[in-house]
Amino acid sequence: MSIRPTLEARKAIPTLEGAGVKLHRAFGFQDPSELDPFLLFDDFRNDRPQDFERGFPWHPHRGIETITYVLDGTVEHADSLGNTGTLQAGSVQWMTAGSGILHQEMPHGNANGQMHGFQLWGNLPSALKMTAPRYQDIDGTQIPEVIDDDGTRVKVIVGAFWGKTGPVDGIAADPQYLDIFVPAGVRKTFRIDTYRRAFAYVFDGAGAFADASAPSGVLLEKEVGGEELNIRDLSGNRTLIRFGTGDEVTVQAGPDGVRFLLISGAPIAEPVAWHGPIVMNTQAELEQAMRDLQNGTFIQPTH
Repeated sequence: MSIRPTLEARKAIPTLEGAGVKLHRAFGFQDPSELDPFLLFDDFRNDRPQDFERGFPWHPHRGIETITYVLDGTVEHADSLGNTGTLQAGSVQWMTAGSGILHQEMPHGNANGQMHGFQLWGNLPSALKMTAPRYQDIDGTQIPEVIDDDGTRVKVIVGAFWGKTGPVDGIAADPQYLDIFVPAGVRKTFRIDTYRRAFAYVFDGAGAFADASAPSGVLLEKEVGGEELNIRDLSGNRTLIRFGTGDEVTVQAGPDGVRFLLISGAPIAEPVAWHGPIVMNTQAELEQAMRDLQNGTFIQPTH
């Protein structure tokens, strides 16, 4: 067993998207090989409706999958194929845009006007870029949760973990998407297959992730003359952690515990031609997508 080194820890950056939605972007529109097969990750968390209620009006997608996980509030969605629905708190939508879709997403706050959720973009390999669009809307009650003896809680959204399998299936990058809470002071190790590219996104509390250069995880030390333990190198709210190769990730939870998403997938390792919400393999394919948008042939007929 080998602990994955921490390659980088960086804060998500405030960003304006859609029709004026304030969010924080952990990564996106940079080097697509950095976290291949994942392209973009946004944290949309707001306490003021005016910061998100204008939402994400009609826009296209082709060549990717979008994964929306709602923690609080709701998201109404509709698309050019006639699909409509509402994502409730705790639910997940995995949308395979494939050959092309136009859709909109309109967030709404809870009773206190608060909204919180995440959106992840996953790339599609060339063989599936023009596949038929597909939705998987998963209610929160369908997502299995495993609780360990030390109080660690893991919601298994995608993939298999600790004897449970998430309800989302048939995804090209063979991903694993976990929502993890580790209680205060607990040190925990999670297994990730070596072939996967992996990252964590800390969104509540704080924790120190062990580095392969110090597998014992020198994360705690006693104060001089005291019994209290200090947590070193904390990664706190809205922080992205990129991991190197290995088959384990170890975290030491801080004094309030730590909650984070642990996401991994098999790299696609193909060329990327990217323009906004459209991701293809070549510039020619990207230009064709632009022409399809202009001449009304972006949406393929369904059979």
